[in-house]
Amino acid sequence: MNESVLTNYLSIFKRNTHGRFDWITPVMMLCLCSIGVAFIYSAQYAGHVPFSIKDGVLRGIINLLKTFWFKQVFFIGTGAMLYLFISLIDYRVWLSLAHWFYLACLVPLVLVLFIGNEVYGASRWLDLGFFNFQPSETAKAAVLLIVASILARSQVGTIAQSLGVLGKLALAVGLPMLLILLQPDLKSAIVLPPMVFSMLYVSRLSTRFFAGALGAFLLVVGVVALDSYNYVRFMEAHDYSYIRDKGKYETQALFPLHDYQRNRILTFVAPDVIDPTRTKDAWNLTQSQISIGSGGLTGKGWTKGTQAQLGYLPSAVAHNDFIFSVIAEEEGFLGSLTVLSLFGVVMFNGVRIAGLARDRFGKLLAIGVTVLFAVHVFVNIAMTFGMVPITGIPLPFISYGGSFVLSCCLLQGLVQSVYRFRKDFS
Repeated sequence: MNESVLTNYLSIFKRNTHGRFDWITPVMMLCLCSIGVAFIYSAQYAGHVPFSIKDGVLRGIINLLKTFWFKQVFFIGTGAMLYLFISLIDYRVWLSLAHWFYLACLVPLVLVLFIGNEVYGASRWLDLGFFNFQPSETAKAAVLLIVASILARSQVGTIAQSLGVLGKLALAVGLPMLLILLQPDLKSAIVLPPMVFSMLYVSRLSTRFFAGALGAFLLVVGVVALDSYNYVRFMEAHDYSYIRDKGKYETQALFPLHDYQRNRILTFVAPDVIDPTRTKDAWNLTQSQISIGSGGLTGKGWTKGTQAQLGYLPSAVAHNDFIFSVIAEEEGFLGSLTVLSLFGVVMFNGVRIAGLARDRFGKLLAIGVTVLFAVHVFVNIAMTFGMVPITGIPLPFISYGGSFVLSCCLLQGLVQSVYRFRKDFS
């Protein structure tokens, strides 16, 4: 790449793109972020420490800085700047830098296995002092860019060509997925395959590949089902407790899952068998369903929801994994429908921008991001209803989490860049 081309690509303030800015997604993002802050506050309302002059201004400020909702405001502000910065850069720059970004994101994925903060048996965060960074979030963007880069540069018309490309993709996607699973962080790993498959579909791979992929998926589901069945038989044969005796079965398992992950699957298919006293995951699911069902049409009112306020929906999950349950209880069906409508507009707009893209790379980026968000939204909300096993997948822009918010803003910034620079493609 010569100097003139590089200068052209990195000129983030091109005059001919100043008027090209899609306002639909940013407005929806702002609405969703505002809802998120409001209900993170509500979810933690019963235990939060208000700003009080009686305790002194300094003490009040310190208490304020410790609240989840205030931290979320900071993350959103930082994310907004990241979104704007990424959107101002010609997305075609990433076609040349994708492999470097990919390698850079692999480094923290390796480091977190050795020096990561361990919480509940999982090492998923790197302590940066002022911020706990979750490498799996940037890995999503890395996988998106490397897959789009490989597919944009490759020919996939024949079966032989498709197999060659799939070999590269298997290595590029499989390595970060393996590192994520080793943490272990199943929730971050399972959102990658749908995103990759959507990009493969857009690239018009052979239909035989998708038939084979469906067969492989059914095989994996079958193995997981058999593993779960053997797990139940093993635990009952030895009279072990599913809650207290975790790890007993892992040494002879058919599938590389941890016992707590098997418990989550069984909580979904047989909650009374895995957890008859309704503690842990089954308890969370039951309280989530009560929260959603008790909201009615218009809800109980902001900060008036009893499930989170009285601690039935545990404070450890109410502001992140089960934030939709809080919204459904306090704002009812209409509030839930509003949130779903905002997400629907974001998804529709992502597909629209993909259709407007004039090159394969831009189309792949927009579709990949849109499907990734769709998976997050569907799985998180379905999880709160009990339609899918509890996985801990957060809700974009609404669930609490710094790394996740920044990741969402980065990804949507790429989509905005596709919109802004689509007419520059030649």
